[in-house]
Amino acid sequence: MRAKLTVVVTVLAAAYVVAAAQQNPFVGRWNLTGTGSDSHLIYFLEVKQVGDHFEGMFLDRVAHAQPIPMIKVENGELTWQFGPGDTLPKPACGPVYHAKIENGKLIGHHETPGDPCPSARGGRAGEGAAAAAPAATAAAPPPPQRAAPAPRTINWVGVRQPVWPPSNANGNHTYGKPVVIVGSGVGKETWSGLTPETWQSPCEDRWSIADGMLKNEVPARGERSTCNIYTKEKFKDFKADAEIMLASPSENSGFYIRGRYELQLQLATDYDARRAASTYPGLLMDIYGWKRADAYAGNPPGEWQILNVVVVGNHITATLNGKRVHDNAVLPAFTGGALDNDELAPGPIMIQGDHSHVGLRKLVVTPITKSGTAH
Repeated sequence: MRAKLTVVVTVLAAAYVVAAAQQNPFVGRWNLTGTGSDSHLIYFLEVKQVGDHFEGMFLDRVAHAQPIPMIKVENGELTWQFGPGDTLPKPACGPVYHAKIENGKLIGHHETPGDPCPSARGGRAGEGAAAAAPAATAAAPPPPQRAAPAPRTINWVGVRQPVWPPSNANGNHTYGKPVVIVGSGVGKETWSGLTPETWQSPCEDRWSIADGMLKNEVPARGERSTCNIYTKEKFKDFKADAEIMLASPSENSGFYIRGRYELQLQLATDYDARRAASTYPGLLMDIYGWKRADAYAGNPPGEWQILNVVVVGNHITATLNGKRVHDNAVLPAFTGGALDNDELAPGPIMIQGDHSHVGLRKLVVTPITKSGTAH
């Protein structure tokens, strides 16, 4: 019996080695960063091998990771084409991405703008509007079409998403000196992202401090977006205490941990219905695109939202208005709009200001000088 058991174990071990060897080197999670003048462009790619075919998720800088409709490996090259939508099947359109493995990195490129994607009315973007118009208006001149951007090639390098050491946001931590970012006697000097050399993208500074509150204004149609602002000081492991104003359910902002992981700031008077209809985590306190909050904890619009978060490594515990919404949850990957994808590095707190109004009357960040693993 022992001899037979030994043979079985040996066979299983050999099968595991063969399976591991057969796993394609492209499989895994990758953080991609543009090169040269495109170094501000970041992307996330996940590749899975399912039987004899590949599946994937892709985050094209903004919004959230979505499934890839076309992805394949041929002659040592990975290619994929993205497309709009959260579920398959969906069209493969836009740029075609090409990548090869070189010294453990993903070296690739794509050409923008790529194949036009179908418009909301069907057909290709920019097509079908005239055909959809009533016969009585058929003779009317079509609306002016925005000129297509000139094609250009974007080169990028991908590295595997880092492996984090064990951590516990609920541990017994040792804290340092609190850093007051928003509070009595503090102005805009604690913030960056407001001037051209610190822009995340071209924007306007519409932030001001009045009546003890840091708040933004939104642009008129056709004007540049209001800047997303981020703290000059960077933090690795910390706790943050904030008091945030969202005047109505239409206000849409975000609280970015280390400038990479967004806690969504948007109230809902019909939370259950919106959650049921949503195809991705994008409601109040969701880790945007990755994980839903454990509960809805918003105060009514126009009341202060009291947020407390503790972040250690890639784990977060968050409480909103006294209700736990994330309990030592994993931060799976960076979210759309992130400043960078260097996940192991310290980063700032960023407040999204390019969508709508948001206000803060308190933001205090306290560094963790020694993290605890037990609670």
